[in-house]
Amino acid sequence: MAEWLSQQDLTLIGMISSIVAGLGTGIGAIPVFFTRRISDKTINAMLGFAAGVMLAATSFSLVIPAIEKSGGGIKGAVTVSVGIILGGLFLDYIDKALPHFHTVAGMEGKKKDLSRIWLFIIAITIHNFPEGLAVGAGFGDFDYANGLALTIGIGIQNIPEGLAVAMALATQENSSLGKAFLISLLTGLVEPVGALIGLGLTQLARPILPITLAFAAGAMLFVISDEMIPETHRRGQHRIATYGVLIGFAVMTILDTLI
Repeated sequence: MAEWLSQQDLTLIGMISSIVAGLGTGIGAIPVFFTRRISDKTINAMLGFAAGVMLAATSFSLVIPAIEKSGGGIKGAVTVSVGIILGGLFLDYIDKALPHFHTVAGMEGKKKDLSRIWLFIIAITIHNFPEGLAVGAGFGDFDYANGLALTIGIGIQNIPEGLAVAMALATQENSSLGKAFLISLLTGLVEPVGALIGLGLTQLARPILPITLAFAAGAMLFVISDEMIPETHRRGQHRIATYGVLIGFAVMTILDTLI
């Protein structure tokens, strides 16, 4: 598969891959047409699984390649550490600057007169942008196998996220099932924007590829720690969520090794 991809246009493959990964939210939202209620235990286990997949994808497809491409040793370690911190600081700034609503943390960012649904959409958009950036950066330096691993991993973890978003929206007042599904689908499709930026940075300035990979890793780690894991620990469901993280990490480890 990676060999066939290497014969195609890099930008086109990167964009298509980010769209495919983003469609995972739409796939996950499909059950909303059959039920408006899924147990918290199930949701948290699935979100824990998604967090585990993201952790593994960040480690194997972003951090390790970034260290290798920066020359390894102390130079590689410092370069990647700086990139990770910058990525986290960037997400922290965006998180504080844009008004949005989390199901656990509640209202965050600068206050604006927006509906709760729009605040929720902004929150998911902030969440998904780093994933698109990661896919785009993953294909940098024509590393198709790495980009493909990230695409699969992010696509998988988008499925439970899409389900959680659709269920949350379906319970909102005056929110139809079709609207809940459509919004869940569209929130995943912000990822191509991030992918385009990641691809552009790595192609315009190859020497900054390691820092770009590390930056994407830091942004994803911020999302995992600031939003995903706290979400899975609500209402006393932390143990099943923890096992979800372990299983997700293990599954992504197998997939990354096979690819």
